[in-house]
Amino acid sequence: MACLELLRAPSCSSPTTWASLDSFCCKTFFAKASLTGKSKEELSKVFGVIDQDKSGFIEEEELSKFLQNFKDGARVLTDKETKEFLAKGDTDGDGKIGVDEFIALVKC
Repeated sequence: MACLELLRAPSCSSPTTWASLDSFCCKTFFAKASLTGKSKEELSKVFGVIDQDKSGFIEEEELSKFLQNFKDGARVLTDKETKEFLAKGDTDGDGKIGVDEFIALVKC
């Protein structure tokens, strides 16, 4: 199940949203997708979709495919975008984003 289906966030479904390479900003995305106003439970469900290998963490490879969880055919994030996103969310420095880190990132 894609996050778009889960949260019904039509503002993210435009195929031109973040079409330019290195244009992605997670904070802007969270606001446009109305994720910032979601409950911890709803954000945990979103996390569960993004955590495709069900490891309990969002690793770099999963993070690079972040937009594809919201729109079929969306582009992958560039290495630069992925690393910036990971740096913002990985508060404990383990190289991945846990559910609590994800919720904190969306909510801040």
